[in-house]
Amino acid sequence: MAMAATEATDTGAAVVQTAYGKVRGSVTGGVSAYLGIPYAAPPFGANRFRPPQPPRPWDGVRDATAYGPTAPKPPYPRPYDRLLPDPAIPGEDCLNLNVWTPDPGATGLPVMVWIHGGAFRNGSGAVDIYNGANFARDGVVCVTLNYRLGVEGFAHLPGAPANRGLRDQIAALEWVRDNIAAFGGDPGQVTVFGESAGAMSVLTLLSLDLGLFRRAIAQSGSGAVAQKPEDALLVTTEMAARLGVEPTAAGFAALDPAAILPVQAAVAAEVAMLPDPGRWGASTAATAMSLVPVLDGESLPHRPEDAIAAGAGRDVDLLIGTTTDEFRLFLMPNGLAAVATHDLIGPVAAGMGFPPEVIAGYRAAHPELTAGELIAALCTDGMFRMPSIRVAEGHGERTWMYEFAWRSPEPGLGACHALELGFVFDNLRSPEAEGLAGPNPPQGLADAMHRAWIDFAVHGDPGWRRYGPGRAVRVFDGAADEVVPDPRADDRRLWFTAP
Repeated sequence: MAMAATEATDTGAAVVQTAYGKVRGSVTGGVSAYLGIPYAAPPFGANRFRPPQPPRPWDGVRDATAYGPTAPKPPYPRPYDRLLPDPAIPGEDCLNLNVWTPDPGATGLPVMVWIHGGAFRNGSGAVDIYNGANFARDGVVCVTLNYRLGVEGFAHLPGAPANRGLRDQIAALEWVRDNIAAFGGDPGQVTVFGESAGAMSVLTLLSLDLGLFRRAIAQSGSGAVAQKPEDALLVTTEMAARLGVEPTAAGFAALDPAAILPVQAAVAAEVAMLPDPGRWGASTAATAMSLVPVLDGESLPHRPEDAIAAGAGRDVDLLIGTTTDEFRLFLMPNGLAAVATHDLIGPVAAGMGFPPEVIAGYRAAHPELTAGELIAALCTDGMFRMPSIRVAEGHGERTWMYEFAWRSPEPGLGACHALELGFVFDNLRSPEAEGLAGPNPPQGLADAMHRAWIDFAVHGDPGWRRYGPGRAVRVFDGAADEVVPDPRADDRRLWFTAP
């Protein structure tokens, strides 16, 4: 366990004693930042494809003034490399985290732990939009973390434990439990939050009843993302064949992680472009992602939304929601929406498991939409909104729901996936926020969302009524920002038998 001792330094920062050694951070604008702190040993060499191992203790004072190495990952393809800047920092000590605190000498401050998105293949805690200084400015200790990605973290490899990236996230939360008091935080008042794959991770962690957090926020996630082992092995086998190795942990361990990334990226693109259940398995096609958490019967015994509906995580407060036009991010910037035809709608939607009556219902209800826009609407609801509603209804009374509806000025994006991030973090001037939200996003909307997230973490109430039988949803659009009962109920009814 960590000792909560701090000592002043000549620069005005504080040296903090953690369970593994002392760290020195930096102070900017009254906020103390401690960056690149290892919470587990480097996952390479003898530790590769193993569960996370404790970091090696260090002597002296470790400099914590710069982000640490990021997990191996490929670059985003164009044009997403411009819209979603994703720094790659070399080095093996990539299982690290970052802490921003208003006062490392304080006690009992609420804690928010961010799990980044990136389809389980990209992202890190070093992405500029995730800078936690503005949460700390407003009285919260904010933590962001790295976890293993792609093959290293999520490939189902015979001879290795499954869900290594998920195990990394748990190890980081255990580090927070044991060390965050030394930074002024209360380990009994932790809110875990994340977006996209980070939100899928949040819901997965919620379903495991870990006792490591009191509240959870899932932004644009799903509790239905979990591969069956036999489907995950189809992906493993395909990548191994292209790499010329056996589809086992030993086979992949013979390769440098960087050598795997091009094949990993190619297979991921093929799964996303044509999610064919006959080739990749139904549980892979349903997510349109190649590498996701696996139902191994041990670290993940049940599909998260099923476990939550059965009562898992019932004592955790949950804030969950989506953006209005999630899937436009994946179809508009790359031009796919423009070339999509109505003949494609049926095969794509059916491959992802969308019911035929839903596809027919959307065609009839939305004749004004182009083929690309209709695919975007179906995938927005089928992959994000409806799974979030299922979790909200399964979780019970301690649930609040939101929808982010402000539309980007970028042509065709609408209220797309990831657009809300700059508003939640109150980081509208970060490169990531400007890429999606343009040069003049409404600061008032950031004030409202950022405050709601803080109020939820501090008080367990974001400021509007619970989801409940009336299906109350707070809609953030920068104008009315009102609570709406059951928005777009007709579309919802197409997916649910309930009225």
